[in-house]
Amino acid sequence: MEQQNKDNQLQIELSEEIAEGIFSNLAVITHSNTEFVIDYIRVMPGMPKAKVKSRIILTPEHVKRMAIALLDNIEKYEAINGRIKIQEEGAGLPMQFGGPTAQA
Repeated sequence: MEQQNKDNQLQIELSEEIAEGIFSNLAVITHSNTEFVIDYIRVMPGMPKAKVKSRIILTPEHVKRMAIALLDNIEKYEAINGRIKIQEEGAGLPMQFGGPTAQA
């Protein structure tokens, strides 16, 4: 359980393994009346299957707070780096990999 210090600030611990992160290039979001589930997936070029690399389960309130925080960070990023361009939608997967199909 996380403990708070005298200044009422949350002490957060980040292990080396978690700090490395997990690469994801696709997210699938589902929800019920009590929770949102976000599956982070890594899709590899030429592979017909993809694995869920991480699953995060959040309350509706936390999802809304996350959406607000993400929009705020996107605005800050774009103010420094320029507009993030999104490729055309509707092509099945949100990204298209170039090059030949993998063969064994």
